[in-house]
Amino acid sequence: MPNCTTFLDANAHNPKKPALVVPSRGETYTYADLRDRISRVGRGLLDLGIEHGDRVCIYLESSPEYLISYLALWRIGAVAVPTNRVYREDEVLYAVRNAGATAVITDAEGAALVGRIRGRASTLRHVIPVGGETWANLLSAPADLRAANCRFDDLCQIQYTSGTTGKPKGAMLTHGNWIAAMDAERDVLGITADDVYLGIYPMGHVGISWGLSTLRAGGTYVVMERFDLDRYLDLAREYRATVVAGMPPVIHSLIQTPPGTETALATVRVMISGGGPLMPGVWKPFHERFGIPVVNAYGLSETIVVGTGTAIRPEHYATADEFRSVGTPVGFSEVKIVDADDPGRELGTGEDGEIALRGPAVASGYWQMPEETAAVFLPDGWFLTGDVGHLDEDGMLYITDRKKDMIVMSGWKVYPTEVENVLVQHPGVRDAAVFGCPDERRGEIPVAVVIPASENGIAPDDIISFSRDHLAGYKVPRRVIIADDIPRVNGWKLLRKRLREEYCRSGA
Repeated sequence: MPNCTTFLDANAHNPKKPALVVPSRGETYTYADLRDRISRVGRGLLDLGIEHGDRVCIYLESSPEYLISYLALWRIGAVAVPTNRVYREDEVLYAVRNAGATAVITDAEGAALVGRIRGRASTLRHVIPVGGETWANLLSAPADLRAANCRFDDLCQIQYTSGTTGKPKGAMLTHGNWIAAMDAERDVLGITADDVYLGIYPMGHVGISWGLSTLRAGGTYVVMERFDLDRYLDLAREYRATVVAGMPPVIHSLIQTPPGTETALATVRVMISGGGPLMPGVWKPFHERFGIPVVNAYGLSETIVVGTGTAIRPEHYATADEFRSVGTPVGFSEVKIVDADDPGRELGTGEDGEIALRGPAVASGYWQMPEETAAVFLPDGWFLTGDVGHLDEDGMLYITDRKKDMIVMSGWKVYPTEVENVLVQHPGVRDAAVFGCPDERRGEIPVAVVIPASENGIAPDDIISFSRDHLAGYKVPRRVIIADDIPRVNGWKLLRKRLREEYCRSGA
């Protein structure tokens, strides 16, 4: 039966081939090194009493240890619960408690935070700081660990994605989902063992799938923990990258660079973009100047990006030159457009409606949320994405709007209600509304309109500072507008569209 880590065993037969390169630490792991460490950590976790099906949170910066933890947990049949290292105390507590995590793998600073919440998380038995004694014991365990016998539908990951109610939802991803996703991404990029992938997506984000797909193909994954344009170009040149991660802000930055920058990307045959709208005014100038096709991908955490999703490939460029499409289904994916109010009614060519996806990488639902699961994971296998778009006569997908009010900034999903629930906790705030405004560099940015609680008013900087103390950095509003009124229907239903029309266009 399948375990999605068995590709490690196949690739370890080429023991000297570089698998993972971490330039910031001067470290290179061959495929043999990687399998050895993953097996040791997996064996050590078993010795701690972590069993098949147990949930374990990973609360680390992007690092070799993050990747090793993922794969070690999958290898023993446990369930990885990735979180982002920028999460604050309440956000980590929610993930630990909701998942019923038995352990947290973190660093020294993260261990201090987890120590503060431990008394409120009844299932938590182990805190494992990387670099500490427990981690050292894991690495000293025997390396003779065969992958656990798993079924296609065995859970291996809970990927949290914020909910429209402000309550994060844990997409349940299985071994079968990941096997499908790694092969779909390998297929869409044409990855082989000769490829070198420069990855910039945080490992707590489902975008790590591109790196895993490279490892699945036997290529080399070069890790860049934080994006810096000059460093990105240096690494692409030094390691002769053939596939590079991108997103709208990265591509926007590249077209602003001086002439001659193209040489740094001379070996690149394809760039990935996803996680937000790639505007024609950015995409087309990039392609014309650098000559690198952009695989503009569409997918979600619930579909492991393009594991079940769509992408525009280089072969589409001859006929799809509008630089707006997110392409056609990848692998065994299907896409259709349905009536947002009646998902059973499929719409025709050119008609805007809700985008529905079906395929082997669609999550099995949301962890411990049966009502939310039933609302979007339909009995016939279709997943309602909440995005609005249409198909053209060639079956190319175009995204035109969102059914929900989710904001996508630089690939990160920000749900307004979650941010609003934090803002109204400020003693100086009577009411707040959050919405997204277009931003050429980042796709969208979160903007807040705030009504002060008293005549003394409140400073926008105070709101931003308060937000930083209670939210992950990407959720913090980039603009705060102080107002006397927030438009609502009958005093309760917020009119975000009116806010976008008033403040996004005027830039007020």
